[in-house]
Amino acid sequence: MEQRSLGRNGPKVSAIGLGTRTMLADRNIRSDQSLLTIETITAAVDAGINFLNTADFYGMGLNEMQIGEAIRGNRNKVFLSVKTGMRRSPSGAFLGMDCSPASIKNFCNYSLTRLGVDEIDLYQPARVDPAVPLEDTVGAIADLIKEGKVKYLGMSEVSAEQLKRANKIHPVSALEIEYSLATRFIEKEILPAARELGVTIMPYSVFYYGLLTGTVNGKLSKDDYRSSLPRFNSENLPSNLQKVDILKKLASEKGYSASQVALAWLLNQGDDIIPIVGMGKPGRIAENLEAASIAFTKEEINLLEKTFEVGAMQGERYPESLSNFVPS
Repeated sequence: MEQRSLGRNGPKVSAIGLGTRTMLADRNIRSDQSLLTIETITAAVDAGINFLNTADFYGMGLNEMQIGEAIRGNRNKVFLSVKTGMRRSPSGAFLGMDCSPASIKNFCNYSLTRLGVDEIDLYQPARVDPAVPLEDTVGAIADLIKEGKVKYLGMSEVSAEQLKRANKIHPVSALEIEYSLATRFIEKEILPAARELGVTIMPYSVFYYGLLTGTVNGKLSKDDYRSSLPRFNSENLPSNLQKVDILKKLASEKGYSASQVALAWLLNQGDDIIPIVGMGKPGRIAENLEAASIAFTKEEINLLEKTFEVGAMQGERYPESLSNFVPS
């Protein structure tokens, strides 16, 4: 597995990170669900993916426990990235942010316990808390770094201006933010700012909730969470699927899946790009790793970037209720 540097002076990690948000969480660490998650994490590490990305609110903390179980005895083989600060109800509903210094430090201690480790490699507020000065939140993580509980500072879903403000308080190693063929807004200001500062980009939602896999064929059911996303509504989806059809055709001609080509395009954007890819079961690992070997002609790149040019996708990436917590 290719290794890429995390930040200007950071460690080498796998070029693809394992995203764990969609992994099954179960309160019984020995249930079939939990064992599948643990098996997948173990298989990914064995395949060379040493970058594990989680959050203390994934599965209400249960995901961290599963990761802790999977890496027990192999802590030195993995790089742990943890997001924090997002408040959830017992049912998982989003309740806003809490990135006050006291809360950040408390959340970190809980994560260390659930993961069964002494130090988190990369720690990042999941979103900017509008009620707390950004400098206070970053300062709290800087304190955790001084205390030896965290190694590197990361940010998530911040604007170019906010990234620069954070970097003035403490060097930022990485920025986790949505980036894919379907979502390229960061190329205007955020990506140039990150490169100026030596900040690695960690794209998430690299297949845009399955749209770029080519498996979405029509109207979604009401109980599908994607039905709340503007790009999947009845007005926008037909136009967006036309673009995906072009991706599927190119992928077929090259002998790959649409998702592999979408991931390969992202990896091709630079050595400072480390995509976070969700893999719910071991069988998906080899498919995603194969994407790292895909080469493109200039004509193929031009086709993809013209089809999915900035602003080409119909609809905003999030509904209005969530758009206040992300840059655009």
